Amino acid sequence: MSLLADVLLMFITIVFPPFGVFIISGCSVDLLINIALTSLGYFPGVIHAFYLEYVYMQRRDYGIIEPFEPAPGVYSDVINTGGRQAYGAIVVEETIVA
Repeated sequence: MSLLADVLLMFITIVFPPFGVFIISGCSVDLLINIALTSLGYFPGVIHAFYLEYVYMQRRDYGIIEPFEPAPGVYSDVINTGGRQAYGAIVVEETIVA
């Protein structure tokens, strides 16, 4: 994503936190948790949504070291991997011979 897309995502999250979480995680447990937190109060939902976006953007920008450690309180693989989730892909390990 570009900087403009990130700023737009943050603006959407400020207006309606569950929609911002839905954009990055899809329909997941994190979305249900955010809906519950937002229904309890606006600020808990916003804080949770920004935390999820922080983890997502950090892992997207810096890459993942396999095996990755799930972030505390994040249950979506899409967020934990920074959007690099490859469903059904075959991972082939390369061996370097010196």
